[in-house]
Amino acid sequence: MATQTLTSPQTEPVADVALAESIQEGREKILSEVRKIIIGQDEAVEHVLLTLLVGGNSLIVGVPGLAKTLLIHSIAQVLDLDFSRIQFTPDLMPSDITGTDIIQQREDGSRGLEFAPGPIFANVVLADEINRTPPKTQAALLEAMQEHRVTVQANTYELDPPFYVFATQNPIELEGTYPLPEAQLDRFMFHIRMEHLEEEEEMEVVRETTDEVEPELNPVVSRADMIAFQDLVRRVPVAEPVMRYAVNLVRASRPNPNGSLGFVKKWVAHGASVRAAQYLILGGKARALTQGRLTVSFDDIRELAAPVMRHRIITNFHAESEGRTTDELVDMLLKSVAVPKSGM
Repeated sequence: MATQTLTSPQTEPVADVALAESIQEGREKILSEVRKIIIGQDEAVEHVLLTLLVGGNSLIVGVPGLAKTLLIHSIAQVLDLDFSRIQFTPDLMPSDITGTDIIQQREDGSRGLEFAPGPIFANVVLADEINRTPPKTQAALLEAMQEHRVTVQANTYELDPPFYVFATQNPIELEGTYPLPEAQLDRFMFHIRMEHLEEEEEMEVVRETTDEVEPELNPVVSRADMIAFQDLVRRVPVAEPVMRYAVNLVRASRPNPNGSLGFVKKWVAHGASVRAAQYLILGGKARALTQGRLTVSFDDIRELAAPVMRHRIITNFHAESEGRTTDELVDMLLKSVAVPKSGM
């Protein structure tokens, strides 16, 4: 079992433990503020927070009216981060996202090209209905999501940290949409699902949103804190058996002619990539810290398996004809892949 002490060449272990306690406190403050606006959706809110702590990007899927946009905007306010919403439409161009060079008149009277930044230059970018724009424009996000920079006319511009992309999709309206390429889907840490609320929660939403008093959100965690939290997440130790379990889960999702699980061979066209294992571990680290633990457990990996893997497993015709979902397949993987005996 891994040691419970965080270590780093730049930071003393005692300071790391104090910072870990700050993550717990910060999480409670963030949830307290967000709950002024967002009712229910506990799992979705939790996965958004884990995305922020890891420094990743996530896809949020749900029917209209579930507060997808409101959730991300509220989080940005609570963290005092610059927020930008891009409404993806069929006529949206890549330059509408990244920015472009425009001719400007200089003080000396001459004219020249100057870069006008696009809406991607924010800390939290909401790509609303990302599947409504063609793949060429969708791809404008790839470099920003992976490298935290954009390239325009052979010039590269860095994006200020912290930087996050949250994309939304409507699962029931498919006319006039463009499915996200697998390469882009793989860049999203989580596929977060938002479902309809329970009756009493829906009553509370209607009650609160038709009242004359509008809740005010207060910034409770700074951007400097978020950057420090992301650095700390990377330093959380992971026991070898836990890491191997994450890798084994991902590898088991891939059909292999030399031998794979029967249901995988029958229903899966393409399994999850190595990014799934990376995000299982990073998400597990963040989850451990928010729960006051300094090491990752097998339960952390199991709890995050569905949001990490559901969009990375590509089913075949047989699965679709039999109505098999990727969530079902992830559940079957969790039941089939053994936890290493030498583990925690």
